Amino acid sequence: MGQYVIFGGSGGIGREVCLALLAQGHRVLAAARSQARLDALDHAAAFDTLQTTVADAANPADVARVFEALPEPPAGVANLAGAFLLKPAHLTSDDEFALQLTQNLTTAFNVLRAAVRAMTNSGGSVVLVSSVAARLGLANHEAVAAAKAGVEGLVRAAAASYAPRNIRVNAVAPGLTKTPLTERITASEPALKASAAMHPLGRIGEPRDVALAVAYLLAPAAAWISGQVLSVDGGLSTVRAR
Repeated sequence: MGQYVIFGGSGGIGREVCLALLAQGHRVLAAARSQARLDALDHAAAFDTLQTTVADAANPADVARVFEALPEPPAGVANLAGAFLLKPAHLTSDDEFALQLTQNLTTAFNVLRAAVRAMTNSGGSVVLVSSVAARLGLANHEAVAAAKAGVEGLVRAAAASYAPRNIRVNAVAPGLTKTPLTERITASEPALKASAAMHPLGRIGEPRDVALAVAYLLAPAAAWISGQVLSVDGGLSTVRAR
């Protein structure tokens, strides 16, 4: 079984990606900024094939260090680090916009760059995270939509650049998913009901819904898929419910 590296591995979706890969028998290195949350993941997983390390995906040196510690090239790498802001452009501060770019786009670039260097001679798979907001005009999503649209451009360009090295690059684009990042919405019953009604399948996403899509794109089963952004959004981006 292969070695996988998951940045943002202690978050809502990242945790489920780690658990899914571990259940398939893979070795997983989970990286995140919080040691306490990594300890909680380690305790919940109870797999001796899980390793954890504190690293900030926004810091290129941290990302490089994670790959330098690997005993072999990774079969797959995913970046689940991110941030979410629900605010119109005219109310968004410079710092808030910079944070969205850093946590969503810079982290994706840092992880991709280090991953393809590590996979140069072995091939592999890289999975990043976009958002339904990058494809569908949603009010009050300007900052996060801009950052995630950058992720989608990064996916397509990198897929073209590294296809000759047998490195696949893809992304998932979730709709609203119940994670700590979206708690300000999901903790409010009226907001949750309104959000669920927006999605044609009548509910918001659970972390495992997205995690299983990430795990699939990482796996050899998706060996002929590259340069794609897989919508995992309950039909929101393409379906008009009755």
